[in-house]
Amino acid sequence: MTTPRDHVADRDEEVTRGSRLAVDVGTVRVGLAASDPDGLVATPVETLARVKASNARPVPSDVLRIVDEVHERGAALVYVGLPRHLSGAEGASSAGARAYAVLLAQAVAPVPVRLVDERMSTVSAHQALYASGRSGRRHRQVVDQAAAVVILQSALDAERASGRRPGERVDVDPQHARPVRGGAAGARTHDGTHDAGETST
Repeated sequence: MTTPRDHVADRDEEVTRGSRLAVDVGTVRVGLAASDPDGLVATPVETLARVKASNARPVPSDVLRIVDEVHERGAALVYVGLPRHLSGAEGASSAGARAYAVLLAQAVAPVPVRLVDERMSTVSAHQALYASGRSGRRHRQVVDQAAAVVILQSALDAERASGRRPGERVDVDPQHARPVRGGAAGARTHDGTHDAGETST
């Protein structure tokens, strides 16, 4: 017997036109990539400094920057990379990515957020950067967004192959959703709280 929740899940898995974003979550930096509205090609956007949330600033500035991109591009979906061990098991990094995905889903609601397997994405990003001749400091500055490109392109390829959104949907309790109406500079959450961000150390 199907339920209203099942119908919502089915709709979330349908591929519709609109830009997609992908996020590579690290402990220090966050990589961001985006696609064209037809979901053909993933391109790098930027690398963001990872910021920690606090009671005073529940929506950190890196999340607000992603919210900006969602609004500016009219994004239909955000993919967040879920790191796993080669065995498929999840570890501490997986838990961190899941927590970040929930925070992001609360901020961009009702735009859906989905977690997708990102095993080997960073390795692939490093290989691509070395092949392009980038190295040293410049390499480190862009590897996170390059990893986000790998995550997004893999998701786009999976969409075309199956006709469905890959990965698992991040469920958000409507009572805990904190959709953001403003941008990263001077953004306000739904209750009007100003957020300036606090850099993580």
